[in-house]
Amino acid sequence: MDAVETLPTEIVENGLLNGRVRLRQPARGYRAGMDAALLAAAVPAEAGQRVIEAGCGAGAVLMQIAARRPGVMLTGLERDPAMAALAVENATLNGLAATTAIRPGDVAAGFRALGVEPGDWAVSNPPFFDDAGALRAPAEGKRGAWMADDGLRAWTDFLLKAVKEGGRIVVIHRADRLADLLALLGEKAGSFAIRPVHAFADEPAKRVLVHAIKTGRAPLRLLPALVLHDRDGAKHTDQAEAILRGEAALDW
Repeated sequence: MDAVETLPTEIVENGLLNGRVRLRQPARGYRAGMDAALLAAAVPAEAGQRVIEAGCGAGAVLMQIAARRPGVMLTGLERDPAMAALAVENATLNGLAATTAIRPGDVAAGFRALGVEPGDWAVSNPPFFDDAGALRAPAEGKRGAWMADDGLRAWTDFLLKAVKEGGRIVVIHRADRLADLLALLGEKAGSFAIRPVHAFADEPAKRVLVHAIKTGRAPLRLLPALVLHDRDGAKHTDQAEAILRGEAALDW
């Protein structure tokens, strides 16, 4: 794909994983943060395996997966042409152009429209909302990342078709959508492992990381929670800080 689309006016470059990843992204609007870091940390792909991301944005998750797991093959789908162009640029910036394919397109069109074979891993941080009346309208620059125009099912259907039998799916999403995720992914996948993510240990989880295996049949496992912050003044807990630096991963 040629990176010829019109990019947002102001682009900044940030360092991820303690500087191991360079990421160019818009200065305003949706920006990669903790969710992208956690999703990347939860994908223990092996060299030679292919990871497909639905809604890859500027490529923050894919670039971090590649830095953590050298030798993986990456495919990203992104409907925003400007963000897709940035993902292409970031792959080149990080020396990953030869192993990264960024495809323009919409999840709602289905996996077949992507024109690739199913991979070993399918990952996503789907838009958190699919009812525009349920929240105040997000800023225009964030709408595509926040609103799932075709509903959560479009995303789970894509992920289920994006992996071969025995392939793995990893999703980070709102904790209050966990039942929906399990019901939708459970139509063709199983062997669920769930890791709650809490802002503070004494507050309810706001995020969940969900791992599933296509055609898997093992019992569901609820894993120890990840706590991002404590109340002693530190910005992150030791575990969260280690993940952000690329010094720790989230296994299943």
